[in-house]
Amino acid sequence: MIPVTEFRQFTEQQPAFRVLKPWWDVFTDYLSVIMLMIGVFGCTLQVMQDKIICLPQRTNQTELMNPSVPLTPVSSVTVRELKGLKTNLDIQQYSYINQMCYEKALHWYAKYFPYLVLIHTIIFMVCSNFWFKFPGSSSKIEHFISILGKCFDSPWTTRALSEVSGENPEEKDNKKNSASRSDLNIPATEGNLEMTQSLRSIPEKIVVDKPAPSVLDKKEGEQAKALFEKVKKFRLHVEEGDILYMMYVRQTVVKVFKFILIIAYSSVLVSKVKFTVRCTVDTQEMTGYQHFFCNHTTAHLFSKLSYCYLCFVIVYGLTCLYTSYWLFYRSLKEYSFEYVRQETGIDDIPDVKNDFAFMLHMIDQYDPLYSKRFAVFLSEVSENKLKQLNLNHEWTADKLRQKLLTNSNNRLELQLFMLSGLPDTIFEVTELQSLKLEIINNVTIPAAIAQLEDLQELSLYQCSLKIHSAATSFLKENLKVLRVKFDDMRELPQWLYVLRSLEELHLIGALSSDASKNVTLDSLRELKSLKILTLRSNFTKIPQSIVDVASHLQRLCICNDGTKLVMLNNLKKMVNLIELELVHCDLERIPHAIFSLSNLQTLDLKENNIRSIEEIISFQHLRKLICLKLWHNSITFIPEHIKKLGSLERLYLSHNKIEVLPSHLFLCNKLRYLDLSNNDIRFIPPEVGVLQSLQYFSVSCNKIENIPDELFFCKKLKTLKLGRNALSILSPKISYLSALTHLELKSNHFESLPAELGCCRSLKRSGLVVEDALFETLPSDIREQMQTE
Repeated sequence: MIPVTEFRQFTEQQPAFRVLKPWWDVFTDYLSVIMLMIGVFGCTLQVMQDKIICLPQRTNQTELMNPSVPLTPVSSVTVRELKGLKTNLDIQQYSYINQMCYEKALHWYAKYFPYLVLIHTIIFMVCSNFWFKFPGSSSKIEHFISILGKCFDSPWTTRALSEVSGENPEEKDNKKNSASRSDLNIPATEGNLEMTQSLRSIPEKIVVDKPAPSVLDKKEGEQAKALFEKVKKFRLHVEEGDILYMMYVRQTVVKVFKFILIIAYSSVLVSKVKFTVRCTVDTQEMTGYQHFFCNHTTAHLFSKLSYCYLCFVIVYGLTCLYTSYWLFYRSLKEYSFEYVRQETGIDDIPDVKNDFAFMLHMIDQYDPLYSKRFAVFLSEVSENKLKQLNLNHEWTADKLRQKLLTNSNNRLELQLFMLSGLPDTIFEVTELQSLKLEIINNVTIPAAIAQLEDLQELSLYQCSLKIHSAATSFLKENLKVLRVKFDDMRELPQWLYVLRSLEELHLIGALSSDASKNVTLDSLRELKSLKILTLRSNFTKIPQSIVDVASHLQRLCICNDGTKLVMLNNLKKMVNLIELELVHCDLERIPHAIFSLSNLQTLDLKENNIRSIEEIISFQHLRKLICLKLWHNSITFIPEHIKKLGSLERLYLSHNKIEVLPSHLFLCNKLRYLDLSNNDIRFIPPEVGVLQSLQYFSVSCNKIENIPDELFFCKKLKTLKLGRNALSILSPKISYLSALTHLELKSNHFESLPAELGCCRSLKRSGLVVEDALFETLPSDIREQMQTE
């Protein structure tokens, strides 16, 4: 006998797979088990019982009479025992005849019916579970089941669904506890005072001892975060194809075809299962008989089993037909979470397609709750809430306070770099004055920012964020400095145009000609307090809307990253401008519009393509100009009328192509800072001694061979840079520079240093930039003096 347990592997699946088995698959599995039992039972009968029993048939009727028995009258005959017909066959002959008749006379359906049932049932079972075992689909199913179970059991799922339902589990518990306390608030009479106090103490103890059910620890938060990443990757992988859907369709089609085949031939052949069978075999020479009557011992039972089997197959087939209808008349390659969005209130759950959608349709047949809880991990809103929770765990208020630094504006600054969001704990650091956010996306600044009463400066570097209306009102009244660096126009906050208390605005980002209009907009006129405006972009002309703030703008900086800036006439309207920087704007000459800025004190034309500065004569109208920066250009000579800049105190001419210094340059006797480094200068005129206010003088990286002694009459000189020239002698008159604190002599041709350096009492070894070997040429006492701090 074949035990049923041998076929258990065909019917048993992992318990987790039940979620992908709809009711019709479960029903057909039970039908398959019943049909399998019918087949096993029939096979067992075939093995345990005789298959057929045959008796010979006489051909001559006279042989039926026994001649050896005499006939006697009835009256005189005594009663005798009746006996059957003698065949004179032994047991081996009967066995032979039974076997021959079983093979020759019995219909094949009657012989192999149990085996057919067994084979067909096994095929049905294989078809029902084939997509769980096929290599192309089994990995996706196992992965999906694993993720689905973790999503269903994750504490974050419960928390997210509770929050979007409008009531936090913590609040719910608090409500219950407060209701319990109010119910127990019985008037405290003398009889019930003690009982009331004891009853009140019970819920209080529960609240204290019972942990809040919605609070996730760090480990649970990290697990939920990992689940979000797994769901994203799994979705991208599974939505690429529809192999699961096609495998399920194919196995269903095979079952329907198998059902039709079984019904087609079984309904015709089931009548061939007969109890009595006539058999004619050529065994007369061996047995003496040719015709036999046979009895198929199991025919009656097999007939009933076959009709019963057909009934089960019909039910099985109708179920498969219903499955086919469900497969072909339902849109199973698309799955909409519309009902989940309506029920949970999570509006951003995306619809899915292909195999992902098909598996979700399948689990809906098991329990729609799985899809609802799984949908939480498809929502970006839910993911952002989880990230926020993890951020709050990781970045506590104490940890944020440890990162506070004082910035260049002497404000306490907190810098956050590449975080997944903005931690809520930041609003507990009330002493914060400057907040710098770098590469932080999808952030919403809440109304809680109003708790940062000292916040005056905000820097947003490549951050895309939104802001609550209440937060906008707070920033509108309190924010003084705003810096925005963006790669995409969407990162440029539109609320910056209403910051009426804003004093400094710094915008950094590439803009097209159309986008440049959107940067300044007409809304800039609302920035009534704006004094400093920095634009680092690629303008072709100064935006017209900057003129809206021209009346109160004091500093304008435009860094154009090499794009040629033309049409600068708008500068004339900025009459109150004190500082102007036009950096890397591909200017070839000094713009004439600058000469109208009578209040200008600092002009920076760094990194342009200026070759001639003949227009400098017009600077005499800029009577307040004290700082002129013409560095990093292509200037070849300095015109003589530079002497008309009588108020000039700082002059930057480094990194040009100047060869000759005119003596008229040194008639600007108010110069305190003069930088002529990185040019082609060979000679310094002795008129340099006129600059009695000079404190900083740099001619490093030139071709100078001698230093005039008149330079050492500039006794206020603190920094002297002579490095990378062709000097061979340093005059002993260096001793006149008693205020000297920094002297650069490196990369020249000096053989020794004068001992008079010892008279420069403020000069220390750290301020003397020279080769170590050359420093050793100084007397030991002077070296010790310089090395003493």
